[in-house]
Amino acid sequence: MKNFAKSISKIAIALALTACAAPPPRVVAPGTLTVMSHDSFDISEDLLKQFEQVNNVKVNILKSGDAGAMLNKAILSKNAPLADVIYGVDNTFLSRALSADIVEPYASPALVAIPDKFKLDKQNSFLPVDYGYVLLNVDKAYLADKKLTAPTTLRDLTQAGWKKRVVVENPATSSPGLAFLLATIVAFPEDGNYTWQQFWADLRQNEVQVTTGWSDAYYKDFSGSSGKGPYPLVVSYATSPAAELFYSEGKLKEPPTDNLDIGAFEQVEFVGILKGTKHRALAEKWVDFMLSAAFQKDFPTRMWVYPVLKDVALPEIFAQYAPAPKQIFSLPPDQINAKREKWIQDWTQIVLK
Repeated sequence: MKNFAKSISKIAIALALTACAAPPPRVVAPGTLTVMSHDSFDISEDLLKQFEQVNNVKVNILKSGDAGAMLNKAILSKNAPLADVIYGVDNTFLSRALSADIVEPYASPALVAIPDKFKLDKQNSFLPVDYGYVLLNVDKAYLADKKLTAPTTLRDLTQAGWKKRVVVENPATSSPGLAFLLATIVAFPEDGNYTWQQFWADLRQNEVQVTTGWSDAYYKDFSGSSGKGPYPLVVSYATSPAAELFYSEGKLKEPPTDNLDIGAFEQVEFVGILKGTKHRALAEKWVDFMLSAAFQKDFPTRMWVYPVLKDVALPEIFAQYAPAPKQIFSLPPDQINAKREKWIQDWTQIVLK
């Protein structure tokens, strides 16, 4: 009987000690944050994993075509959002995105370190992440071989010497195509002696080549090192020569292409939190992350755009081969929104009909 009592006593003590011990930590499964982006989005794997680990979340990047196609998808799914965050809406589509009322305002603390010129949405529904320049690239070897001097003005493109030597993208289907159209609208205003409509009519007479998108223009029609076509001038980006050199992995000593500083359109890309997200706190953290120095340093040689964070130094290859152009054009987003469709219709009638 005594032994039995002792056994009961030991069990009671063991149970008491177990009850006082701290419970094992509960493992919380990571949530999922979906980021809708254009197809050019890129981030280093290590940096993405770091964000996921710090915030106990799995990030799903939902690539959705170019900026225009992505925005259309976001608008059409407004009542049942496909993502929590949207990245890649640029200033050519900003007013349309705001009018569609698809995002929620968020004044990230990181905004204080971003120059005001990039803050095109005063309500902070869309926050600036990066910027770039759409302009003409030239194949240096072609010009040297043909003993041609590069154009010094946009209007030079309409001269006989550049007949069948220019390829552009359709502004109805291409973001750089639209940006270049807007640059010509600023350069040749409708109330001027020589209008943008006349410029494009002259380009058509000069047998300008038109493609649906940048990839076809650059990799198929352009004669530069990455292209195999007959056209030595292409609408592309100010960072394209630097990218050519970077991806050659040491095979090239300098870029085979160059920028023509005769008129560039400045594009600014934004991030916003989609209405209806069930992960608002995580979405805010992602926005903060995109505006952080770590992310801003990561993307220049991945997406080939410039960081908006003013204290982030550009890679040396940018400083040397992708300097900001001097002749930069821009238009207020609300003016673009008011006239974009009419401008595209007029362009189509002039150039393609």
